[in-house]
Amino acid sequence: MKFHKEGYTSLAIVILFIFVINAIADYYDASLYLKWFLYLLSAFLFITIVQFFRSPIKRVTANESIVLCPADGKVVVIEETEETEYFNDRRIQISIFMSPINVHVNRNPISGIVSYFKYHPGKFLVAWHPKSSTENERTTVVVKNTSNVEVLFRQIAGAMARRIVWYVNEKDAVTQGEEFGFIKFGSRVDVFLPLGTKVDVNIGDKVVGGKTVLATF
Repeated sequence: MKFHKEGYTSLAIVILFIFVINAIADYYDASLYLKWFLYLLSAFLFITIVQFFRSPIKRVTANESIVLCPADGKVVVIEETEETEYFNDRRIQISIFMSPINVHVNRNPISGIVSYFKYHPGKFLVAWHPKSSTENERTTVVVKNTSNVEVLFRQIAGAMARRIVWYVNEKDAVTQGEEFGFIKFGSRVDVFLPLGTKVDVNIGDKVVGGKTVLATF
């Protein structure tokens, strides 16, 4: 387990805030009850930031016959739907909701070449809202494997998530299980698979990024 690089600024702000409020309490000789409240608040804020930006070390053996889960969270959607941004045809959509207590590292579900990438500015509807996948701030990534199968995956900001980070661009070679991005403070990841793909999860399942097998080709 390590601390993710995207959390350094947030951690520094929290530490500065903790130092300032406790220094003020000491300077004005606050009551013992107030001091203990501030100590507990400081511990809560520090632990919250550390747990949110934790980044488990994953060792993944790439397998072209499977689609790995791109994020920790809960499966909230499995359905056949029309994908209108890139494929413009029917696809199987699997959506993973990431709560604030989940690891927020996003990982490549397959290995291959990034054939499409686009960032979309947008709204911050709650992540489970039906229109969040088309109206919220989001990124869309499509990776083509060596069998010319393409998988689309989309980072979607939620009501609390105000920053999406990505580390890939078109024509990049990516490896299954490696990080492709990070979303801060609650969000969702959608995956779009070819029809006929065998889905290996169910709605309500708790899944782990870079470990749980979402589907099999």
